[in-house]
Amino acid sequence: MADGRRPAPYRIRPAPQAAPRRTYPAPRGVRRFRRAAALLVAAGLVATTGSTIPARPGPGWAGPGLVGGSGWPVIGVPLPVSEAKGATYLEGSSAVRLADGRVRLVPSGSETSVIVPPDDPEVAAAVRSDRAWLADGAVPGDGWNERSRYGDQYRDMASRALLDLRLLTRPNGASLASWYGQWRYCWPRDSAFAAAAFTVTGHMPEARRVLRFLADVQHENGLWAARYNPDGTAVADGRDPQLDSLGWVLWASWFYRVQSPDNGELPELWPMVQRAADQLAHSLDAEGLPPASSDYWERDHDREQDPRRPTLGVVGPVLAGLRAAAALADGYGGRAKATQWRAAAKRLTAALNRQFAPYGYPRSPVRGGLMDTSVTFVAPPFAPPDPRVAAAVENAGFRQELPNGGVLPGERWGGNKLVAWTPETALFALNAASTGRVDSALGRLDWLTAHRTSLGALPEKVGERGAPASVAPLGWTASLVVLSLSALKHPLPVPPAG
Repeated sequence: MADGRRPAPYRIRPAPQAAPRRTYPAPRGVRRFRRAAALLVAAGLVATTGSTIPARPGPGWAGPGLVGGSGWPVIGVPLPVSEAKGATYLEGSSAVRLADGRVRLVPSGSETSVIVPPDDPEVAAAVRSDRAWLADGAVPGDGWNERSRYGDQYRDMASRALLDLRLLTRPNGASLASWYGQWRYCWPRDSAFAAAAFTVTGHMPEARRVLRFLADVQHENGLWAARYNPDGTAVADGRDPQLDSLGWVLWASWFYRVQSPDNGELPELWPMVQRAADQLAHSLDAEGLPPASSDYWERDHDREQDPRRPTLGVVGPVLAGLRAAAALADGYGGRAKATQWRAAAKRLTAALNRQFAPYGYPRSPVRGGLMDTSVTFVAPPFAPPDPRVAAAVENAGFRQELPNGGVLPGERWGGNKLVAWTPETALFALNAASTGRVDSALGRLDWLTAHRTSLGALPEKVGERGAPASVAPLGWTASLVVLSLSALKHPLPVPPAG
């Protein structure tokens, strides 16, 4: 993200010269995390070849969507902006009919797109392939045309989101945030949600590929780099691993296992879970909190209201991950691990109740703490319902909402205060769908439906006048929309707290 969730990856800034301050010995968990992080950063420096400095950001608006075709591996390329006017996707596919009637697609065996006549055999093959893939799973979104202004378009939005996730997922399982420039990387947290979206719709081969990729690139200490190149090498740009990613991958692994008991074993899953959950359990300090770390905003923790303690954006995923890991251990017969991780989750729950709850679950646990979207991380479908958390979610949604109907990532947002963010809007939709607040969920989904690109892709941001304001498609938003629509029909499982 350019000025919110992902400000740091796109330019190198000199370290600020802070005034000297008294220092204290770091708690044991923090020291262990820093040592492990240093090992992972060193490994990333070794693994990555060539320049690791991100390219200069391109224009804020990159394109209307991706073009795909038939055959394996599934290849996607951007549709040129010059061809977007009057263009549409052929229904249920990633082939694009241009304004003049011709079709742009990626021929089987090619990595570039071409323009062909509508009666070219490649067109029929591409459409047939995409529709067959969608039919292999369950596309959510039906049944809301009488309760929602855009309800009759939900299935189309879900189909497009799934097809875009498929195009963003490389043959090796690297699920890219988007296709363009500084977004064309694999973030473990985004990948976890892609795996969950593929899982909930029954597209298990794709879910397994994403999880296998995450297992393959995981460091032996259980951590992941902040992001990866499409080939699986860590991007060594000096940023520490982001602790929330461990929690999200653990949650997605449990989600996959719970939702697909008959879809075969994934041998890499349990070793990956053990490494990540052990790292999280051992990182907790004497208060029961993990060390301060960058979260989904990807902002240095020294810039938070309380730089000494983790944000809710870290605590929520870590708690969901530990609970998920304990439940997975039960299924794998790891009684000792289940006991250990469940005890860590209980310590973290107590710390959450003690340090965040009294202030209404703000981003940082301080009086007058600012609200942000991460309050949804301690609510369904990531945690059991709690009336206090439910009230905090409502409070955050109100404080962050913009006149155009979308939301900002957080209260008193430091970036453009007129630009709404689709992942955050979708997170509020997912929470509403998971807690039975159907009208609220439909309202958020209506806004997302109405603010797609001209081809129907979900952009990262929406400007003051309602036009897309950043890259499209964004994988995280696509995943959240699929999960939200699924939750409206069938409640999503929640990691057990006990």
